[in-house]
Amino acid sequence: MENDYQKVGLKAGLEIHQQIDTSKLFSAAPSYLRSDKPDYVIKRKLHAVAGESGEIDVAVKHEAVLDKEFYYEGYDDTVSLVELDESPPRPINEDALDIALQIALLLNCEIYPVTQVMRKTVIDGSNTSGFQRTVLIAHSGWIETSFGKVGIDSIALEEDSARIIKREKDKVVYRLDRLGIPLIEIASAPVMNAPEQVKEVALKIGEILRACRVKRGIGTIRQDVNVSIKGHGRVEIKGFQEPRMMVKTIELEVERQLNDLKKSKKGGEVRNALPSGETEFLRPLPGKSRMYPETDLALLKISRERINKLKKKLPKLRSDIRDELRKKGLSDEMINLVLSFSELDEFNALIRVYNRDANLIAKMITLWRNEFATKLKKSVDEIKDVLSERVYEKVLERVKSGKLDKSYVREVLLKILEGVSFNEAVKIEKIDDNRIEEEIRKIIKNKPGLRPNAYMGLVMKKFKGKIDARKAMEILKKIVG
Repeated sequence: MENDYQKVGLKAGLEIHQQIDTSKLFSAAPSYLRSDKPDYVIKRKLHAVAGESGEIDVAVKHEAVLDKEFYYEGYDDTVSLVELDESPPRPINEDALDIALQIALLLNCEIYPVTQVMRKTVIDGSNTSGFQRTVLIAHSGWIETSFGKVGIDSIALEEDSARIIKREKDKVVYRLDRLGIPLIEIASAPVMNAPEQVKEVALKIGEILRACRVKRGIGTIRQDVNVSIKGHGRVEIKGFQEPRMMVKTIELEVERQLNDLKKSKKGGEVRNALPSGETEFLRPLPGKSRMYPETDLALLKISRERINKLKKKLPKLRSDIRDELRKKGLSDEMINLVLSFSELDEFNALIRVYNRDANLIAKMITLWRNEFATKLKKSVDEIKDVLSERVYEKVLERVKSGKLDKSYVREVLLKILEGVSFNEAVKIEKIDDNRIEEEIRKIIKNKPGLRPNAYMGLVMKKFKGKIDARKAMEILKKIVG
């Protein structure tokens, strides 16, 4: 199928929805999910209303026909009257807006200087009000891929929906903890014509999102793919948690649309992505008739001064950080450790003290710190309390001045953790090269015929790690040839 995508006229676009890690978008309520018993439950039925064009959207009509009852679980201390639709919205969360603007700038978008918060009619029960507030903040961006540039059509900031707890035939139970969490929606241009390109764009946008203050974990990001082939209407596929499933799902969707055309079916629709890569019908494709202005909020103005301030403090992408760490001498293994342990700030502070061995510093704040915690049966935070950044600096200053060989750093740190004072811990016995050679010759004499690495293990054990391994190996090679 791969070689036929151009022939069948594949066009694909992405919509990515990512929760932002702040309080809710139009209230001061916190934005965390709860699993304890709710304080109350309210019941509602929702009705279809016309959009700005005066017409009721086809997707809204579809939901209205189902005539379901909706139950909403809430909490006295973490759900506000805004989420209950009993109070007008507060002004937009400025913190969330700044984060969304940062993401827009990283995606090379143009920011709207003046924009309007809109209401999007939603009557599947996921919003108590029957609508979702959304505001368009940027347009006409782009992202670079190995296939070439891919346009970013629009970026919007909107309220996340309530989450489903239980679904029955004529009844759905929602919880209001998620309703109102700030959600950024990124829509690419529908210009991709290969499944692998869609996956690559999803991963690149994901990297940009993770560089900013967004929520992490299952359910905090939702990805939709729009797919069409020549002669067939657009199909929106919802429910991707992982980009790795996109390739298979798009391949199967192209086959499904080709079969549709053979049966003279060519209409667009919304479908749900299944774990197998197949999809199932959800509802008709929505149009633009469900949007109308939010009359409770003034026009949103985004000044050039605000944009310029945000440009000066844009976060670095993970790929850029990796390149910088590599230039400082870190191996790929150590880069992964520094980033996975979230110790980048500490690493950058210590490399300014001692820049001759970046990997030594990485080991100190990742591998060794965890080894010490296991050995001494303490938490990593307890280790950090003793081995503070200042302690690390003092140790590295002695290494830099030549007063302490770097091969002894691990031993010094362990002594400090065991309660030895800093001044006593750094008093390491210097072992003369002649003594090292003498001991190596004794070991070889007692255990002839071993491999060099086996001898090295015995040598390091003999000296309890107090010698420079490279120096010992040089002496060993000189002896065994």
